[in-house]
Amino acid sequence: MLKSIKRHLKDQRGLTLIELLAVVVILGIIAAIAIPSIGNIVAKSKFDASKADALQIINAATMADAAGEEVNATNTAKYLDITLDNVEENWTIAKDPGTNVITLSVTFKHPDKSGSAPILKDKTRSDINKMDYDNKTAIKPAT
Repeated sequence: MLKSIKRHLKDQRGLTLIELLAVVVILGIIAAIAIPSIGNIVAKSKFDASKADALQIINAATMADAAGEEVNATNTAKYLDITLDNVEENWTIAKDPGTNVITLSVTFKHPDKSGSAPILKDKTRSDINKMDYDNKTAIKPAT
């Protein structure tokens, strides 16, 4: 009995070419599903980082305003405790004297799915908080 089992085990030659091909096809299908998902995660995280930088600028402007300083890019920059890696350097910020609302205009460094960098024009903190990543346009108002 033991000899027949040993003989049977010796006859095993490993994987056939068909079995190996089936494994490669299955791995290819899994990769085809996983890679686009990972790409969306990376793009969304870059968008979220840009959005966080925009909110940091508005928070710094609020601090400058509370300190009695004029709300502009120079005074706001004094209150920023981060490096703005995700927005272009030519951002502007202003406060409407009538409504006391602070607005920000900024261009993000990271392009969206369409390949263009999202641009915010005269957006308030509330506007920025409502923004959400979208696979087609990267920025859309939250519903």
